Amino acid sequence: MTARRVLGSIVMMLVLTLFANAGGKEQLQKYFGDAANKVKATSAASEKREILNASLNTMSKALDIVQALPLLSKNERDGIHRYKSAIQDKQDELAGRNGYVRVADGQLNAFANYIVQDMEQADGTVTIGIVTLLLIIILAVLIL
Repeated sequence: MTARRVLGSIVMMLVLTLFANAGGKEQLQKYFGDAANKVKATSAASEKREILNASLNTMSKALDIVQALPLLSKNERDGIHRYKSAIQDKQDELAGRNGYVRVADGQLNAFANYIVQDMEQADGTVTIGIVTLLLIIILAVLIL
């Protein structure tokens, strides 16, 4: 019975690793892309702002939870911190806090596109492990 559990665990880890390699970063991009599509489909500026704020808050909460895990390497913690800082900057810009000028109502669609592009570019500079990336995706889905 123990050998069967070990073998099952190994197979599960391999499947998760393949899934993460195939779509981990793409899932994060899809998350923000879906939020941008919702913003574009909405006509009221207040609703657009709420959609953007909610998606940024959800990702920030997921990053907080993962960052608190004791099993992360220093590189992963640093990567999560940089990713979280980028998200905080977007939240501040959306709300007009911390020296940022508030995004005008007429620019919310463009700002949603900017978030997607900036998060795609952050993937190249932020190093987050595959398992950590999966945890972030899972937590973002659960927090919704």
